[in-house]
Amino acid sequence: MGSLSTESFDQFLDSLKQAGVEISNECELRERLAEAQRWRFAFATLAANGRPLGIRFQDSRSGANEADIHLAFTRFQFPASLESAFAASLRASH
Repeated sequence: MGSLSTESFDQFLDSLKQAGVEISNECELRERLAEAQRWRFAFATLAANGRPLGIRFQDSRSGANEADIHLAFTRFQFPASLESAFAASLRASH
């Protein structure tokens, strides 16, 4: 696992927010990720299916920076397929 465990979900979420992503019901998201043994898997699940819990990711009014989002997903070692699905959902919600 090595470097995977050195990065926290807090840092990842902060990176997304700095890239211009708005997170609805962020408190609930952070609580669920804190409880998960595998936060990356939990994030993927909640990003795809979190709407009933009020968890949504949206492009901020100032516009999300796709390059910064890519850097966050790469830094935290998410699969490219999840990054693509996440980026598509941001474009769809805008």
